[in-house]
Amino acid sequence: MPNSRYKFNPESLSFDKIRLGLGAILLRGLAYLVGSLLIAVLYYVLFAAFFDSPKEKALLSEIEQLTLQYDLINREMNNLEKVISQLQETDDNLYRTIFEAEPIPATLRTGGVGGINRYKELEGFENSGIVIETTSRLDKIRKQIYVQSKSFDDLIALSMRKEEMLRSIPAIMPISNKDLTRTASGYGLRIHPIYKIIKFHAGMDFTAPSGTDVYVTGDGTVASVISSKRGLGNHIIINHGYGYNSVYAHLDRFNVRPGQKVKRGDVIGYVGSTGLSLASHLHYEIKLNGTNVDPVNYYFNDLSPEEYEKMIEIASKTGQSFD
Repeated sequence: MPNSRYKFNPESLSFDKIRLGLGAILLRGLAYLVGSLLIAVLYYVLFAAFFDSPKEKALLSEIEQLTLQYDLINREMNNLEKVISQLQETDDNLYRTIFEAEPIPATLRTGGVGGINRYKELEGFENSGIVIETTSRLDKIRKQIYVQSKSFDDLIALSMRKEEMLRSIPAIMPISNKDLTRTASGYGLRIHPIYKIIKFHAGMDFTAPSGTDVYVTGDGTVASVISSKRGLGNHIIINHGYGYNSVYAHLDRFNVRPGQKVKRGDVIGYVGSTGLSLASHLHYEIKLNGTNVDPVNYYFNDLSPEEYEKMIEIASKTGQSFD
């Protein structure tokens, strides 16, 4: 039972018991209530400052796991990007070089994905920056993998045609040239035998008696058989595919017709001296993608390294061409 409070009464010289009114009772109760609330809030603040609630602990644990997973994903993406970069470099500089294919343009490999609003639905969140960055990297990796996969499909197709391509490349000398004694004039600037001026010689000349067999240097199709008394005279153009064409000029007569399929080593004509020619010889050219190239670099099916060096020496010393 709560202690009673008393007040001294000077008139009666006694202590009278203090009786509280309703207002005082309500006020005191309110004070107790407010005080209790303040103490409760203080306890809550102190507890929250030093201790986590079960829900907060669960959220913190989840955040920690997500952060760990993000770091692992980020590390894996870094590794994937390195692997893809190595594959792309090997693809462009090795595989496509072997199969004589053009490298894939960098703009195609690393180009953007989608439009400017591709990640609009990911905006407006607290961690939108991280989410958009990660999604963008994944999209780029996905595209690079797709492009590389298509490239490998192309390389597989090229590898299946490699044997055909090797047969088609002009890789032997166009006439029988024992000991290289028929090598007359090489590729480059030479003195023209008739005009006596320095002129670019777009092929190689081989001396031989009129009527000597002329061999096609790679598999292909006869593109043109041209009879002429000017320039290259009677000449044949062979389309080997893969960007290669070969020209056999100043022929005496032909042994093929336009559209005919030929195999490396077939006799397609005979040496002569038609057109603008000094003497009986064969003028031979190789064109790659429409541009003349030095034929001396394409006798790898015929010449040993020592013979190749000798061929280079003979061709470079000749100062005058035969046509």
